[in-house]
Amino acid sequence: MRYPKPLQPGGTIGFIAPSFGCAIEPYKTRFDNALRLFREMGYKTYLGPNCYESSGIGISNTPEKCGEELTDVMTTGVSRYDSESGEKADAIITCGGGELMCEVVPFIDFEKIATSEPKWYMGYSDNTNYTFLSTILADTAAIYGPCAPAFGREPWHESITDALKLLTGEKTEFVSYDLWEKEEISEEEEARRALLPYNVTEPAKYFYYLPQEEGKAYSGKLLSGDELTIDNTVSEDIRNGINIRGRLLGGCVDILTLHVGTKTDKVAEFLEKYKDDGFIWFLECCDLDPLSMRRAFWQMREAGWFKYVKGFMIGRPLHFDEEALGVDQYNAVTDILGNLGAPIIMDLDIGHVPPMMPIVSGSLAEVKAYGNKINVKYIFA
Repeated sequence: MRYPKPLQPGGTIGFIAPSFGCAIEPYKTRFDNALRLFREMGYKTYLGPNCYESSGIGISNTPEKCGEELTDVMTTGVSRYDSESGEKADAIITCGGGELMCEVVPFIDFEKIATSEPKWYMGYSDNTNYTFLSTILADTAAIYGPCAPAFGREPWHESITDALKLLTGEKTEFVSYDLWEKEEISEEEEARRALLPYNVTEPAKYFYYLPQEEGKAYSGKLLSGDELTIDNTVSEDIRNGINIRGRLLGGCVDILTLHVGTKTDKVAEFLEKYKDDGFIWFLECCDLDPLSMRRAFWQMREAGWFKYVKGFMIGRPLHFDEEALGVDQYNAVTDILGNLGAPIIMDLDIGHVPPMMPIVSGSLAEVKAYGNKINVKYIFA
């Protein structure tokens, strides 16, 4: 696995828009403020040609131009249209998620990226089309983390600081956060005050589903983090924390399933290459309702993607606390993945519901979950 060099003090942060650009509010205001803050911190910035574009359908520009921008900046640090601009990107943060970055994928030159000096790429949601494929097609780690406008909110939430410290190499071990944002601020307030910080009000509460073991009362059922730490039927070693070591793989489930069975589906080969490490899948859902979630997990399971799995880290879905035909966000997962012999930890700080821990796709990791906390340590090997 190839790991990029850390972003250095005074280095250049590049911004590209292979999915949505920052053309509308509140994202434009947040992005502009993020640029100001980064420059005040001593960083230089490079803006790709699509950062403020909105001429595409579900993405910033045409698929061809978005693919060109991404390939160019990831391989040379600059777009072919800005060859005389001076600054070249050392690390990349994308402008946003979106809807149709899948159409950009055929125009991304993963072979060229795989033979170029690696650069950190950070984004989430629709950016799974790159963070996941960079891992399995270019053997290059990428960061599933916040997009550029999040860095324009003030004051920064700890998760935003963590994301920058991962880019700079100052921090490779992360702990989850105490509160999360269940209710976003109103659209009216967001339009009036675009730079408001996350509205974190809800205490973190995890749920666990442990592999079935004969004679173990806690196996094969869902337990809250609180129950897991106080239930006397749970062995002491598990009450003290669930430890998993493996190579991280995953992203937004809405996007991952698009690649099942396509020519970009090289998951089987990747799993065989790193099978001795085993895999920790980090997964979160955006638009999927509980029934769609269940179908998606079934599809990935039946495609063989969860071979050699050591554990699952499931983020809070955007459709939180919904139910349909007896299916909710929990049994949508446990009924499908619960028989794979790996622990499942749910409602983590991953993805669309702020805050989000920065997750390094492709990295070896040591994960310890205990009660309503999780610790993730990256091992760049």
